[in-house]
Amino acid sequence: QVHLVESGGGLAQPGGSLRLSCVASGFIFSNDAMNWARQAPGKGLEWVSGISADGVDAFYSPSVKGRFTISRDNTKNTLHLQMNSLKPEDTALYFCARNWASDAERGQGIQVTVSS
Repeated sequence: QVHLVESGGGLAQPGGSLRLSCVASGFIFSNDAMNWARQAPGKGLEWVSGISADGVDAFYSPSVKGRFTISRDNTKNTLHLQMNSLKPEDTALYFCARNWASDAERGQGIQVTVSS
């Protein structure tokens, strides 16, 4: 059973930074690509970033490319998302996910609010 727990969200000012973390259990973390997704108020779920199982390849949506960096530590079953140059439109509930389209393979989410 996939179990994912996010941490590190909160309030940031425009232009600021936050670092999200996700601890995974219930599956062999190092075997699977992982993702971050988000859901802004009143909007649908949006894929944000993905990383290959070995951490070599990273992928980003155009809306965050150049500002966000995804990484993982397979020795600690941990996924990270470093978010820099935050914008108000980055405000959303952020999810760590193995399969970002599946409720059963996402965490509960962590709130990120970008506001002055």
